[in-house]
Amino acid sequence: MGLFEAVVLGIVQGLTEFLPISSSAHLRIVGAVFGWKDPGAAYTAIIQIGTELAVLVYFARDIARIVWAWLGSLVGRRKGDPDARMGWLIIIGTIPIVVLGLIFQDRIETTFRDLRIVAIALAGFSLILFWADRVGVKKGQLSDLTVGDGILFGLAQSLALIPGVSRSGGTITAGLFIGYTREAAARYSFLLAIPAVLGSGVFEAYSALKKGGLQGSGVDWNATVISTGIAFVIGLAVIAWFLRYLSHGSFTPFVVYRVLLGLLVLGLVGAGVLPPR
Repeated sequence: MGLFEAVVLGIVQGLTEFLPISSSAHLRIVGAVFGWKDPGAAYTAIIQIGTELAVLVYFARDIARIVWAWLGSLVGRRKGDPDARMGWLIIIGTIPIVVLGLIFQDRIETTFRDLRIVAIALAGFSLILFWADRVGVKKGQLSDLTVGDGILFGLAQSLALIPGVSRSGGTITAGLFIGYTREAAARYSFLLAIPAVLGSGVFEAYSALKKGGLQGSGVDWNATVISTGIAFVIGLAVIAWFLRYLSHGSFTPFVVYRVLLGLLVLGLVGAGVLPPR
């Protein structure tokens, strides 16, 4: 992987991770358009560490408060604290994607990366997002989260194992259906992704190193580090913009974009311009 490719993919990751348009789908599509070799699920998981570090920085105070309260709840303190409760809800919501990720690991790295599946997921799931944005009550706040809601959010996050669905898109859609505001659903989506994404990225990095170290792992570490750093910087800006946008904007522009991109990719694959695998 060359420097230009690493820079482009880092920019794509940073721009798309937090928007409901699927960063993994965009990394797959952009690579195919330029004729680059598919960097694979491992590379995607590792550079997502950059965007999750952006979440840690942006929500640093919230995260520190939640972690401290959660630790206190382990020793019998602050059991009724809403921050401690949020910590437990994030753990509960993370369980589905961990379990399903391990079960479908082989398909995630192979079958699910077929551009036809990616395109159908982009276009098809956008309609569900549009419906949720239209019918959702949009009154619930993070303080209203229940264990049941946390599980539903977690199951929705698991759909992101299929490139094209979108981690934020899946969880935000679930939140809208349940009745949460756009901003509340997005904030919980970002917090919920932290253990899953960081865990996946660290696991893939460890697995790559275990296979053969920096030189023999099959991962271009220089390019990966560059992509990760760029994704962090851009992702930080996108979080700030997106949360401001959600205070007054709808998801319709993202829905239209997803449908058009999905249809375009299907057309290019059907015409033989892009290889599906």
